[in-house]
Amino acid sequence: MQSLTETLIRSSFVNASRKTVKDMTLPESFERMGEADWAELDYYGWRDPKFANRGYIVIPAPDGGLIGAVLTQTESSPRSRAMCNWCRDVRLPNDVVFWAAKRAGSAGRRGASVGTLACLDFECSRNVRKDPPLPYDGYDLAAARERRIGELASRVSGFVTDLLSD
Repeated sequence: MQSLTETLIRSSFVNASRKTVKDMTLPESFERMGEADWAELDYYGWRDPKFANRGYIVIPAPDGGLIGAVLTQTESSPRSRAMCNWCRDVRLPNDVVFWAAKRAGSAGRRGASVGTLACLDFECSRNVRKDPPLPYDGYDLAAARERRIGELASRVSGFVTDLLSD
C-alpha cells in the first residue's frame, strides 16, 4: 500500500509541462481514497473534468515512487466496438477510446508520442478482477483472474516504459 498525496502525484508526471500539472484537476474520489491499495489497483487513472479530452495515469515505479503520464483522447473513435489493450476484457461495460501520450524528454519535445486503446474512464483494474466466463467444467477461475491482473500490470508498465524511451 502506498500513500498518495497531491504533491506526490503532481511531481510524478514525466511527460507534462509545469502548466499542465498545475492545471490538472484531481478526481473527487481522491479525497476519499487516502491510501491507494495497490493490491486492488494496478494503476490510478482518471479523466480531467475541466479538460474533456485529457486523462492521467499514475503507476508505482520500481524504485518505490510513482510515474505519472498525461494522456489525450483523440477526436476520432473506433469504427466498431474496440477491445481495451490493457485489460482486454471482452465483456466491457464501458467504452474504449484511443489515448495518445507525448513521450517524455527530448523525444516528446520533438513531437513523438505513443498511443493505446484503453477504457474511457480507466476501469481496467476493476474489469480484470471480475471472474471471466466459465469456458468448461474444471476451469480455474481464480488462476485466470490472477493471470489477467498480472497481464494488466505488465501492459500498463510496458506503455509507460515506451513513453520513457527515446
